Amino acid sequence: MIPPAHAPGFLEQHGWGGAQIAPLAGDASFRRYFRVHRPQGTAVLMDAPPEKEDSRPFLAIGRHLDTLGFSAPQPLAADLDAGLILLEDFGDDRVGPFLARNAAHERAVYETAVDILSALHDHPPGDVEHYSEAELLREARLFPEWYLPAVGVEEAAGYDAAWAPLWPLVLAGPPVLTLRDYHADNLMILDRPGVRRLGLLDYQDALAGHPAYDLASLLQDIRRIVSPELEAAMIDRYIAARRARQGAIDAVAFRTAYDILAAQRNIKILGVFTRLYVRDGRASYPAYHPRLWEMVTHNLESPALAGVAAWFAANVPASARQGVVVQS
Repeated sequence: MIPPAHAPGFLEQHGWGGAQIAPLAGDASFRRYFRVHRPQGTAVLMDAPPEKEDSRPFLAIGRHLDTLGFSAPQPLAADLDAGLILLEDFGDDRVGPFLARNAAHERAVYETAVDILSALHDHPPGDVEHYSEAELLREARLFPEWYLPAVGVEEAAGYDAAWAPLWPLVLAGPPVLTLRDYHADNLMILDRPGVRRLGLLDYQDALAGHPAYDLASLLQDIRRIVSPELEAAMIDRYIAARRARQGAIDAVAFRTAYDILAAQRNIKILGVFTRLYVRDGRASYPAYHPRLWEMVTHNLESPALAGVAAWFAANVPASARQGVVVQS
């Protein structure tokens, strides 16, 4: 986490000359983050090498969210050719660590997170690509393409066909802006009112998709266990809010879509985290596999997933459901 050599010059050019640069975080991409300190305050420096990351969607979606009244960190300066963006600093209170220290606030924080989704879904998705059957399948196929070879299992026929009847169920109806990584580690506690109380991060891959996607991302969290009772209550809260705003909503169809998208997302992430280890050498990610398998096992109990569950039962033995072993 050494700042890029051209960072001081960028900061000098934009009024932050002499500021201290301290490592802050990285993520599952090639982006890195640093906190920049000066007497007048702090900011966050994002290093996103342009040959690896296109930051234009991040900036565009951040502007869109801010215009709609949500808290997305706004740029203070940017040089996309250099891969550097200076951002508003939302502090250190990510929802996950905050709730680890303040468990009594859990329900209130999740209510706010659900209310943000409900309010966001009042608006058209904006200028983003739409989810399609091809994209949903591409994501789902990350499991047989990356996870199965890593545990020594050859893909059997029928995987794509098992998913095919489910895609129309999650592509029906008007799409909403789907942030795609809407979970506790990408939400920040802010001293702001209403839906601005939680800051939104990591939305550069947003698409137009089903409103259940981000709800599933929030409530079936890889890094933080959400109780079945809280999950059910928050799904009910979202459905009630949409009914209050839009009138009729088919709760059965919504819950079916929720089950399908939760399964698709968690199975996809098994593949993504394996790829991060096998291809990119990110050895920490297979540690999440046991938690992911707990969720996938639960997901496959949904009647809507009967065909996918049958494929897994026939072709993924219990020995292959323990996760990828990291080689020392």
